[in-house]
Amino acid sequence: FPLRDATLEEIEAWPMPSPDDFDYSQVAAQCEALQDYCVIGGGPSIPDVINATGMIRSMEQVLVDLLTRDPAGLRYVERRSEILLEIAARTLDAAKGGIHVFYTGEDLGTQIGPLISLQMFRDAIRPVHQPFIDLAKSHGLFVMTHSCGSSSWAYDDFIEMGVDVIDTLQPEAKDMAPAYLKERYGDRLSFHGAISTAGPVATGSVQD
Repeated sequence: FPLRDATLEEIEAWPMPSPDDFDYSQVAAQCEALQDYCVIGGGPSIPDVINATGMIRSMEQVLVDLLTRDPAGLRYVERRSEILLEIAARTLDAAKGGIHVFYTGEDLGTQIGPLISLQMFRDAIRPVHQPFIDLAKSHGLFVMTHSCGSSSWAYDDFIEMGVDVIDTLQPEAKDMAPAYLKERYGDRLSFHGAISTAGPVATGSVQD
């Protein structure tokens, strides 16, 4: 965790990749080759404030950063998301309409409840995600968002933000049963997943 104790000045000086480092010249050809399928741009690590920042600043420090609004931690999130947004914009432009779904992610739940409060999500996480959703919508794309664990508490906000599909669905987690999600959100969201990665797949017998 090289930036766990970093100051704001150290965050500002930390070397980061440039959108210019990436080659976008093959995006259109790759999309064309896959047009019989659902072509997805982005990924669950975009912008992924908590996990991705936790990998370099530690999970504990990220949660402290969000709670205390620590300038160093928030600046790292800002720098990273700005770079990812520009990469996404160039990728979608290069795709020339060949991408169908833009994929984002943010793990928001444990198996028994929220990882953070709804207010913290609205203050610290939602503003980072919104530009990515707006970018996707400007290209006429569906947006799919990944979140592990008990995350249905954030779905009304996701809907307001423009999310169309929720990915993963750990059905054993609190308020994540497929029947509950269908009843409450089924006319406003589509769902992808519902494989028991935290249940039988992880701990069950062959028969399970």
